[in-house]
This record gives sequence, structure tokens and C-alpha cells, in this order.
Amino acid sequence: MFSRIREDIANIIARDPAARSEWEVITCYPGLHAIVMQRWAHWFWTHDLKWLGRFTSHIARWLTAIEIHPGAKIGRRVFIDHGFGVVIGETAEVGDDCTIYQGVTLGGTSLSKGAKRHPTLGAGVIIGAGAQVLGGFTVGEGAKIGSNAVVVREVPPGATAVGNPARIIQKDNARDEAAARMFAAYGVTPNGDDPLSKALHGLIDNAATQEHQIERILAALKCAGIDCETLNATEKFDPEQLNKLVE
Repeated sequence: MFSRIREDIANIIARDPAARSEWEVITCYPGLHAIVMQRWAHWFWTHDLKWLGRFTSHIARWLTAIEIHPGAKIGRRVFIDHGFGVVIGETAEVGDDCTIYQGVTLGGTSLSKGAKRHPTLGAGVIIGAGAQVLGGFTVGEGAKIGSNAVVVREVPPGATAVGNPARIIQKDNARDEAAARMFAAYGVTPNGDDPLSKALHGLIDNAATQEHQIERILAALKCAGIDCETLNATEKFDPEQLNKLVE
């Protein structure tokens, strides 16, 4: 048990630049306290001491403001940063080296007892503050969930989910592997633009190209002696202004 705690402490110091010493982590990090108490609660739960497991979980919630059901399966080196308002349901599974920020819910959308109602997180998943991951699906290894995203379907390994409802940004396999392994606080990644924003920028650029082509066609027709009605200057398409609106 103590070796696991030492591993958790070293993991927090490695991931959080605000952690200055082991003593500070032991005394001041509710995420560590919640994980340790969840191990006790989970042991009670799996040894048919259900009430004692729930009561231990309840005490942990009261002390840390982090609610983890004793039936949940939590892997090694899981870091719950800040942690206030985190809720992890009964059938949730959290893989090794995951990072969960404050306000996250790993919740269920089914009332069926005994069913897999809560999500499974693969190893190395990062879930940003306020994100809601709801349902009995899998978030693939190394995936990232952006802050305040609402995820209701499977996320592929290495992908990023952002928005409400969450949209999937597929992992770019051409990226440098070192960059792919880089820790991303709050699920924020470099150049991780919203896919809807990217699509809108693409449509605007395409419309601007078409308008330029139409202007060239009109000029050619005018040179050929064919006069066509043209738009007033105030009605012309302004791609720069529209691009600013969707940034």
C-alpha cells in the first residue's frame, strides 16, 4: 500500500509544477486523499462489505469534495488535479496514468442495474475541467477531452473531443511522436482547433475563391461585349470579416 502511495506522490510532483515537496502533496492534495480512500472503499466493496465501502466513499466525499463510487476501478498513477466536484460512477474504469481535472463527471445514462453504465478510460487519458463523459463506452488510450466537453460516444485512441455535443478531432499520425506524448493540461493541445471552426473557415475560403473566379468570368464577358449585372460594393463578400467572427 505504501509503495502505491509513494508512486502517487512522485506522479503528482512530476505532473504539477505547483507541487514543491512530498509533504505538501501528502497534506494538501485532495486528489491524493480521494484516491487512497477509494482504494479502501473498493477493498470493502469487493469483499462484500458494501455498506462500509459506501460509508468510506461518503467520508472521502465529505473530506475532499470528490465522489468516487467504491465499485469504480481506478488504475495506477491516476492524478485528480484540484478535484472539486469530480464524480466517478460505479461501473467506471480509469486506466493507468490518467489525469482528471475539477468538475469532471464520469456518469451513466442508463438505469439498468448490473449493466455497464459508466465510461472506461484507457491509459493516459486527460479530461479537462468541467467535462461530462456520459455512457458505457470507451475513451481510447491517450485521448484528450477538452474542458466543458459533453461526450456521449466513443473516442478513438489518441483523438481529442471538444464541444457540446463533443466533436472528434482525429489524431494526426504525421506528428512527431515526442509531441504526441506531450502532457496537455486541461486537455488543451497545440493547434487543437475546434473541427466546426475549421470547417467554417474552409467554407469561407472556398466561397472567397469562387467569388474571385466569378469576377474574372464577368470581366471576360464584359471584354466580349456581354454586359452583366454586378453586385454593389456594399454587398460584396468579406472573407476576412467572417473569418474573425468564427475564430
